[in-house]
Amino acid sequence: MNYCMANARPWLKYYPADVPADIVTPTKSLSSLLEYAALVDSKALATGFFGAKMTYGQIYDQVMRAAEGLRKLGVGPGDRVAIILPNCPQHLIAFYAVLRLGAIVVEHNPLYTSRELRHMFEDHAAHVAICWDVAVPKLQSQPKDVQPDHIVAVNMTTAMPTAMRWALKLPIPPLRGMRAKLTAKAPRTMSWDKLVKAQPLDVNYSHAEPDELAAIQYTSGTTAQPKGVMLTHRNLYSNALQCRAWLFGLREGAETFYAMLPLFHAFGLALGATVGVMMRGRIILFPTFDPAMVLSAARKTPPTVLGGVPPIFAALATVAKRRRVHLPTAWLCFSGAMALTKEVDDLWKDTGAGALLEGYGMTEASPVCFGNPLSDERRLGTIGVPFPSMDAKVVDPNDTSHEIGPGERGELLVRGPNVFVGYWNNPQETGRTLLPDGWLRTGDIVTMDADGFTTVVDRVKELVISGGFNVEPTEVEAVMRGHYGISDIAVVGVPDPMRGEAVVAAVILKPGVELDVKDLRDFGKQRLAAYKVPRRFVVVDELPKSMLGKVLRSQVREMVMERLATVE
Repeated sequence: MNYCMANARPWLKYYPADVPADIVTPTKSLSSLLEYAALVDSKALATGFFGAKMTYGQIYDQVMRAAEGLRKLGVGPGDRVAIILPNCPQHLIAFYAVLRLGAIVVEHNPLYTSRELRHMFEDHAAHVAICWDVAVPKLQSQPKDVQPDHIVAVNMTTAMPTAMRWALKLPIPPLRGMRAKLTAKAPRTMSWDKLVKAQPLDVNYSHAEPDELAAIQYTSGTTAQPKGVMLTHRNLYSNALQCRAWLFGLREGAETFYAMLPLFHAFGLALGATVGVMMRGRIILFPTFDPAMVLSAARKTPPTVLGGVPPIFAALATVAKRRRVHLPTAWLCFSGAMALTKEVDDLWKDTGAGALLEGYGMTEASPVCFGNPLSDERRLGTIGVPFPSMDAKVVDPNDTSHEIGPGERGELLVRGPNVFVGYWNNPQETGRTLLPDGWLRTGDIVTMDADGFTTVVDRVKELVISGGFNVEPTEVEAVMRGHYGISDIAVVGVPDPMRGEAVVAAVILKPGVELDVKDLRDFGKQRLAAYKVPRRFVVVDELPKSMLGKVLRSQVREMVMERLATVE
């Protein structure tokens, strides 16, 4: 299906010659990706994990065995199966095993607290969870009516090289501490190793249909309880095809993907588990991001494709410079989730890797839907242009029927085969976010120029409305960061009886600097309209951020209000 009319997409003239305007919408389930990769070359290397390697044939065999083991536990089409794992081969295998049964993957961050997991399990009601053994107690501490019926515990050290596994057993304090971080006893569970000893699933077991659900991925929940984003096989498969089309230089069977982002995150899942498998690439899995670990792996298995967020690229470049390590083989480096600054871009250039391509996405879009061209048309500071088969427009956030002109600020709407089908058990939020004609409200305030290149300005829900005026936190933050005494800052709105909301800033001061509110306000007034200047400044030691480095404004707001309440 063609979602867009070519004459309505001015950005097409900036597509490289090898990038099509539209993809061919897939007609198979996502699980066919792995099956195809194993069929084409079963001996090709699929994963690397601390030096241990698995081929596509081995991965596929374990997928079919895990699928049969899950089937015997009662998992069938449409059932939800929770995955609570760091990046490891077992994660990739579990993901495709669940899909092969026509069941629904529900990804979770293994570092979530018991409280955070409770809401999600109450919502999706998965009866089976595949869980890192270290995180098992968080599930077993849940109320009986929330706990899954079956917990399959994964000891990810069993996927490590034999020598490393033996070393972890030595009675040496540092190794003992490392072992405690990586694995733990998990009583009253079924072991993953036992699960994959099952006979393989019957190859005639039917695949899911393209429009059936493949995954439920929960949003970060920075403004409310996390919502379960429902993604079909067609959604996720389409996005893999869109990424492949956009990154047209990818070579089947010849790329090495570094999975530095967690697979439980939409961006990490797309690059590591779908595009990587689609390209029959070697996927190097890192259970946590550690620049030294990544650079050590790069000496032995040089990467060709890197996906990450600006803080990851900045940290990697900094350590690489200190260690005099270069990354010349990494020709494709894709950055997303937050704005890429010139400072990070300049720092990255010293690594010898390819230029950082900034893109944009959201879980509800499977997730990637914008990108800078893989050409000289890259425009730093923008998220680029819409992907193949995507349409986009900018509208008045208070009236989505009113389209905004080029260069003006408004809410970004996108439409395409990768756009989700709704929120799990939440038709009200679905109706607010997914418009009847297929447009997805992103909640992001952007400007789009006449060529289609787009710049994210702010989030709709993060606007501070003070005295009837809209204040965009990122604008204030960008200005105030120029003050000599500010190391970092987050701007939020707090209730104010006179203004509705007052602009308040949580700041981290540089060493040796003391808070001088008058100086800070004078600095702001010189560069901002008076109503945009923070009225209060709260000094903090750190700002709460997500695993991907995004400031969690709702938590900043709570922290600021607590601090202000104690001094008033």
